[in-house]
Amino acid sequence: MSNAAPEFAVVSGAAVHDVLAGAEREIIDLVERAYLLHAAGQTTNPPSYFLRFPDKPTARIIALPAAVRGDVGVDGLKWVSSYPTNVERGLPRASAVLLLNDVETGYPYACLEASIISATRTAASAAVALRHLNADTGTPLSIGIIGAGLIARYTFRYLRALGLPIERVGIHDRSADYAAALAAHIGRQAPGMPVQVAGSAEEIITGHHLIVFTTTAPSPHVAEVAWFAHNPLVLHLSLRDLDPSIILAADNVVDDVEHVLQADTSVHLTEQRTGGRSFIRATLAEVIGERPAKRMRPVVFSPFGLGVLDLVVGDHVFRKAVAAGRASFINGFFSDLSRHHAIDEQQSPRKSAK
Repeated sequence: MSNAAPEFAVVSGAAVHDVLAGAEREIIDLVERAYLLHAAGQTTNPPSYFLRFPDKPTARIIALPAAVRGDVGVDGLKWVSSYPTNVERGLPRASAVLLLNDVETGYPYACLEASIISATRTAASAAVALRHLNADTGTPLSIGIIGAGLIARYTFRYLRALGLPIERVGIHDRSADYAAALAAHIGRQAPGMPVQVAGSAEEIITGHHLIVFTTTAPSPHVAEVAWFAHNPLVLHLSLRDLDPSIILAADNVVDDVEHVLQADTSVHLTEQRTGGRSFIRATLAEVIGERPAKRMRPVVFSPFGLGVLDLVVGDHVFRKAVAAGRASFINGFFSDLSRHHAIDEQQSPRKSAK
């Protein structure tokens, strides 16, 4: 065990992006392993803390503390802000940093730009869910995406990285410009892929067997149970799109039961309406390794987003960035590490001047 404080490094968003580029399958496997560590009791993941503002009711900053043991070994905190009015300024809605702490000393050893890490672990969790909840593995996928922002871009990339056949993509967003931009992005990612921009959420839901919600909706806006009569797999990444009536008609899988039943998510609203949580069948970790059964009703995956996923991906990115020379170490970041010598050194010049 070292008695020295660790060096402290900063990893920029550009470095994070470059480290993760082309590593989709590796990150999917890493996130799956993180889910299994969490299920095995090898993590600590307390409730997220929401900092809200009376003068900015739509804004919030969220603290996600967590710790991972097993073969990883990292503590830390993601500090992520959501300011919807940023879109009017031409800025992304969300921004984030991730602090990594040494498990022996508690000293932080890295600060990483984390909006890309957050988007990546969300997209990878969607891919893990598709890998283990898709019963029709030989059937080409028709993917319908509702909400055409950053998370949608990353999610399509990670779903595609699984290598499953995709026959077409449909997109709907309240902003025609956002929808067109995502369609163009997918066209560049997958040349020749048929991509259609739809005028309504109904058209997307009824016309596809894999539905991805990546909106900023604060409350349910889809309540028509009949739209899901063809029993699609729904990756409900934005968590608040579906009315409880749809949740109750579905086979529900979540990432963590206690975490997802908060903050007025659709499943939280369903718990409040019914007074119970028996409508949740399993966690994602519990279905990993199962053979998916033919769907007799819609399957909805609702991941609240665990801080342990950010830590596992973030520590991986940090180590890759160091190896590639892309981490900027801050000399002297920690100071006055001795209880006595630093004070003596500061006082000695005064003594000699007398």
